[in-house]
Amino acid sequence: MTAFFITATGTDIGKTFVATGLIRHMQATGRPVAAIKPVVSGFDPGAWHGSDPAALLVALGRPAELAEVEHISPWRFKAPLSPHMAARHEGRAIAFQEVVEFCRRSMTKRPGALLIEGIGGIMVPLDDRRTVLDWMSVLRIPIILVAGTYVGTMSHTLTSLEVLVRRNLDVAAVVVSESAGSAASLEETVATVQRFANSIEVVGIPRLAPDAGDHPAFAHLAALM
Repeated sequence: MTAFFITATGTDIGKTFVATGLIRHMQATGRPVAAIKPVVSGFDPGAWHGSDPAALLVALGRPAELAEVEHISPWRFKAPLSPHMAARHEGRAIAFQEVVEFCRRSMTKRPGALLIEGIGGIMVPLDDRRTVLDWMSVLRIPIILVAGTYVGTMSHTLTSLEVLVRRNLDVAAVVVSESAGSAASLEETVATVQRFANSIEVVGIPRLAPDAGDHPAFAHLAALM
């Protein structure tokens, strides 16, 4: 199985939107695909149908049931905080190596592509010592970095790229997902990021319906994977 890690410059940028769009496009073109989101915070057991794992299940065509959520997202926390803080609120802790091993087992289960959706931005702490960046550094799989068009995105995106490159991680693409009400246009943002991204492909995706998957940007992105 070919695996890709979907991360972002911050929280609520569009990781799940990009993941579900890729899933729908791949399925429509007959390409086998699976997805996991191992760590989730802000997960309300009483209203989980609106969660990111539920969105992944719907896109995959799997039953939107709590038991299925448990399969793709074993570490779930109710507080909408960074994972290490959310875990601490519940008297728990994330075992970093267990998260890594869960991903590795998922990568060997079936042919096709596996999308591993991270949590928050690249430097979000998972425990008292390790971050999402450390998680990606151990897995050593290609990365899709999701950015927005909001004010401040240029600094966040270029800083994230610099950190990823310094860790010698393979960035398959930068996806600029159009933010709501942004002053800069999608086209301007993509062009500016591309000037600083060297040979890394930058793909722009406009604001679409949550269940979109047929936009040409998803085909472009899937071709890079």
